[in-house]
Amino acid sequence: MSAEPMLWSGWGDPALARELPEPVRELLRDLLGVRGPAVPAVPLESVRLPEIALDGRVLEDLAGITGAGHVRTSREARVRHTRGKSTPDLLRMRAGDALDAPDAVVLPGSHAEVAALLELCSRERVAVVPFGGGTSVVGGLTPDRSRGPAPGRPGDGPDGGGAPFAGVVALDLSRMNRLAGFDAESRVAELEPGLRAPEAERLLAAHGMTLGHFPQSFEYATLGGFAAARSSGQASAGYGRFDDMVVGLTAATPAGTLELGRAPRSAAGPDLRHLLLGSEGALGVITSLRLRVRPVPAEKVYEGWRFPTFREGAAALRELAQDGPLPTVLRLSDETETLVGLARPDALGGGGAGCLVIAGYEGASVAAARAGAAAVLARHGGEPLGEEPGLAWERGRFSAPYLRDSLLAAGATVETLETACFWSGLPRLYDAVRLALLGALGSPLVMCHVSHVYETGASLYFTVVTAQDGDPVRQWAEAKRATLEAIAGAGGTVSHHHGVGRDHLEAYAGELGPVGVEALRAVKARLDPRGVLNPGVLVP
Repeated sequence: MSAEPMLWSGWGDPALARELPEPVRELLRDLLGVRGPAVPAVPLESVRLPEIALDGRVLEDLAGITGAGHVRTSREARVRHTRGKSTPDLLRMRAGDALDAPDAVVLPGSHAEVAALLELCSRERVAVVPFGGGTSVVGGLTPDRSRGPAPGRPGDGPDGGGAPFAGVVALDLSRMNRLAGFDAESRVAELEPGLRAPEAERLLAAHGMTLGHFPQSFEYATLGGFAAARSSGQASAGYGRFDDMVVGLTAATPAGTLELGRAPRSAAGPDLRHLLLGSEGALGVITSLRLRVRPVPAEKVYEGWRFPTFREGAAALRELAQDGPLPTVLRLSDETETLVGLARPDALGGGGAGCLVIAGYEGASVAAARAGAAAVLARHGGEPLGEEPGLAWERGRFSAPYLRDSLLAAGATVETLETACFWSGLPRLYDAVRLALLGALGSPLVMCHVSHVYETGASLYFTVVTAQDGDPVRQWAEAKRATLEAIAGAGGTVSHHHGVGRDHLEAYAGELGPVGVEALRAVKARLDPRGVLNPGVLVP
């Protein structure tokens, strides 16, 4: 697994970038009208940065907390902590636009340092953007730096108007990267938020344990980011979402420290852990996580099945989710995604007809679970394809973001979005999102898969490819707006696992309703009175 720094203008390790296969290039030309390569990314030295707004005294005070070596204002440090990894983020970065860059990058080494930094930044009215792996795809790392909250919201001055921030710092948590404790009897590990997922797995493997959390961002995302965004991994059917794994946490806020979670379950009032889980750095900074872990599985088997239609495949997944046996990994590609071969990135363009299901089994009873699931899949019309499709999916399970970089370079706009609803509403939601994308973009390639299943419903994950027009950022913004309206109209949620950020803020407010919005603002006002934590993100 790569440990190289994230490419500033794209995804991951540049050495792992890949050329598009010729069948894919033909598809782009013939179906979508993509006629040529995009303008290459500008060199790092040509990227446009804002002037550093932070006062020298504040920079000295920051260094007094962390040490001078852990406050960075270099061009490279600022560029690498600008925005996240959505397609609009990357398009702007490739064009040399880093005008949302922080003034400084600060790297605390402990909870005490985080708490002191928040106290200082709140006093000096410096906006703070907690930064883990930098993998947000919903504008979660792009603060509203121009001014404080709007009138009547947390952080307002006495006159009701938000005062401008004195500057912005990225709070990089990468120094907080330890396995701080392991309770073998309870199977609970205490881990720090700056740990990248591969390193966390390595540390836990020394104890024979795993989190079992493998989202597409696995190579670079951090545990703190997983918690702050309510991440969901590809094996969620077997291991649960990341928020299911959190039995306790510690968080620093401008108002003080929160220590949450002292038992597996509690009836002692509302569970305040869930104020921080999914809070996207807007309510506090998670500084420690106590996570449920499980033994490293004795055996893993991944296999493929083919269904005639998406509806028949979804019916099979629903029965497995409701009545079992439920595989550890379970996903269903629609006809278009199957044909293109997106579930098998090493074999793009050769996916075949029908709808591909990937089912994975992990643990000590793989044979029994596999046989039981096979009976259900076959009864619903599934055709077994053996282990080869499953192995191909496993090899390429983290490859899609690299493929996106190649498509962007070829002149295509490619982006993903996801949602979820109850089983009864899934067909309507699927059709509504597809129609919205087709209406907004003309003739795009729209692919979808069921990515996570539950007893009561499932999530839909869409990938969209179209030819870039003269303003691809605007092009996608208009398509996303239409899609969010369609999701709301069809009864889906604004996000199953990507989060809210700034991109989904308006739609999230609609989903919460007026009373919900006011309740969230009240929590923000109490924990972050001056509104310095990730301003403009999450809180409408």
